Amino acid sequence: MSENLNVNKNAAAVDNDEALNLSNEEKTTNYSAATNNSDFHQAMDGKSITTTQSNAQLAEEEKIAADLLKKPLSQRIGIILICFCLAFGGFVFGFDTGTIGGFINMSDFKRRFGQRRASDGEYYFSDVRTGLIVSLFNVGCAFGCLVLARSMDMVGRKLAIAFAACIYIGGILIQICSFEKFYQIFIGRLVTGSAVGILSVVCVAFIGELSPPDIRSLTVALYQLMVTFGIFLGYLINFGTNKDYSNSAQWRIPLGLCFLWALMLIGALFFVPESARYFVEKNNLEAARDSLATCNKMSRDDIAITKELDIIVAAVEAERLAGNASFRELFQTKNKVFQRLVMGVVIMSLQQLSGDNYFFYYGTTVFQTVLSNFNGFQCSIIIGMVNFVSTLPALYIVSRFGRRNCLMYGSLGMICCLVVYSSVGVKSLWPDGYSSNNPVTSKGAGNCMIVFTCFYIFCFATTWASLAYVLCSETYPLRVKAKCMGIATASNWIWGFLISFFTPFITSAIRFAYGYVFMGCLIFSLFFVFFYVPETKDMSLEEVNEMWLAGVLPWKSTSYVPLDKRTAEYDATAATTDDRKGLKKFF
Repeated sequence: MSENLNVNKNAAAVDNDEALNLSNEEKTTNYSAATNNSDFHQAMDGKSITTTQSNAQLAEEEKIAADLLKKPLSQRIGIILICFCLAFGGFVFGFDTGTIGGFINMSDFKRRFGQRRASDGEYYFSDVRTGLIVSLFNVGCAFGCLVLARSMDMVGRKLAIAFAACIYIGGILIQICSFEKFYQIFIGRLVTGSAVGILSVVCVAFIGELSPPDIRSLTVALYQLMVTFGIFLGYLINFGTNKDYSNSAQWRIPLGLCFLWALMLIGALFFVPESARYFVEKNNLEAARDSLATCNKMSRDDIAITKELDIIVAAVEAERLAGNASFRELFQTKNKVFQRLVMGVVIMSLQQLSGDNYFFYYGTTVFQTVLSNFNGFQCSIIIGMVNFVSTLPALYIVSRFGRRNCLMYGSLGMICCLVVYSSVGVKSLWPDGYSSNNPVTSKGAGNCMIVFTCFYIFCFATTWASLAYVLCSETYPLRVKAKCMGIATASNWIWGFLISFFTPFITSAIRFAYGYVFMGCLIFSLFFVFFYVPETKDMSLEEVNEMWLAGVLPWKSTSYVPLDKRTAEYDATAATTDDRKGLKKFF
């Protein structure tokens, strides 16, 4: 390794110790264990480990490595294509979201898996069956995310994705071979959901590990972009098959295409190098060096590759030193762990409670009701296109205006849209009152609802869609990060299941007044973000941790300056004190 490199795995460990307020004796013990680790000494080629490097120095090392790895975007096409291949896992998730809502409105699907109404002989889905067909996918996702995604640490990122793709193929096979037994669809949805749960964790982590620092935000954003593209394409294909076929081809063609998506994902893995981080975890530094060189199109002996490899080794060793936290540690308030866990769970829950899946899963059904003389599949295509296009400027908006502002303005925009959507739906959609036998709707009111739905989707796609995950990934200390992220993500899937399952019951009872429920959740989100979510824009993970430990008030966090960036004039108490003492107590 280069003589210029001063790798300090203990810097990250010390930062973690501060987060958990370890004593000096504990820190000494950690250091002794670290310096006696033979694997790490072998990884460092016998170089000594300096224990006095500060967080600022470590950040400077990372900055130097990032600068050395910088290239014009035109020279990054290779790694962008590699990350695009991995982002295809997001497309698989989006395609399911975009197709399942259409299936429950297809005549052949209803005839095979629905129930026959005695009064008129028509086939339909009960609220229970509709909710289960849509929502069981989320149960599978939660299981795959919490349990099966750990396979990436055992067999590697590539094999974990291939494993998930095989599970996905099995789930699709169960569904496509279903004839008239609705529980076959239930089982297939659970299986495919577990596969998507794995992909949602592994693909995002893999992209982040492969990407050079200067384009990491761009490549990670590809995943969300592919999710929205999958939703859009799913709507398009549903529209085409529903229009051209009246038999099982209506829904079997979209399902059959899922085999192609899975095979494409597996095929793409042949062009993707394994994660350097995974190789370091397995103490295979030569393979890790080759992976970094391939991703950055540099010589394996380049100093930039050496620096980046040393940083990865330091991070991996810090995690080894941190160990696994007990669940009891998640409830510590002294070190702000519990406060951060609460923030993550509520933010991830509010992302679902904003109501996005009401439109994405049930959009076809909703708009078939809004305009009885119009094809609900066409309206879904419009929603999908708005969602996809709106994701493109999201990265700039978030980096320019910060987390707090984007979340609050996003909530405010969605509130305004839902007020109009629900009020028009309740007051003006049915001029003569609603009747299931003759649901005549106002075309003007219906068009108004569709327009404001599109505005709502724009507000969601540019703010809450990606920011919820960003905030959680930036918030937790190293030692408790895995468990906190797992709990926060699980809360998102659980709310996804609840909303997907109960939406048919609620809409049957209160119809478009359902939008007021989501509006109430968004009003709560305004207060929660203002009083509870600190601004983390342009801050390193170490600086975010430092800010939480300092007790900075969220509504004053925009004025906070990290320790290594302060001037003599900076008032360190300004961001931690407030006249309203009751608001400060929990922070």
